[in-house]
Amino acid sequence: MSKSGSRPIILPEGVVVEIKEDEIEIKGKNATLSVPLLDGIKVEKNDSQLIFSPSKKTKQAMSNWGTMRSLVQNAVIGATENFSKELVVEGVGFRANVEGNDLVLGLGFSHQVKVPIPDSISMSVEKNVIKISGASKALVGEIAAKIRNLKKPEPYKGKGIRYSDEFIKIKAGKKAVGSE
Repeated sequence: MSKSGSRPIILPEGVVVEIKEDEIEIKGKNATLSVPLLDGIKVEKNDSQLIFSPSKKTKQAMSNWGTMRSLVQNAVIGATENFSKELVVEGVGFRANVEGNDLVLGLGFSHQVKVPIPDSISMSVEKNVIKISGASKALVGEIAAKIRNLKKPEPYKGKGIRYSDEFIKIKAGKKAVGSE
């Protein structure tokens, strides 16, 4: 029995849910999102609640049960408010700018790195902090992970791109041995 799948989703005011054959469409004041239905999951709408249950007792259907509920819950939250992530750029000469529909990063390479910004995502840069926000939790996380992968923080000086709440443990470098 899935602990998360058995809990109903309570729909806030202003959110309209339409259950189709192969997807669930969630419309809110912020965005319209659609979540594909996973195999073996049945969705019912009662008043202002969505109830999920497995239609089969297979191992895959039981696994999909909690996953489906979590995906729809994230879409309901995204339809009403934005998800956001913050990335910190650290290092001498490391820079970030938003130019049109691109994020331009100076990361110590011989060239600048341009990252295209999707239409449903908004980005801003203040000093050395990149703020990413959007209605889709998965897309915000994916874009943040791609940007972080361009220059991961290194463990000796901490230079690179890291999440704002991420802690980098700094290692001690080589120590000079004194003559005795």
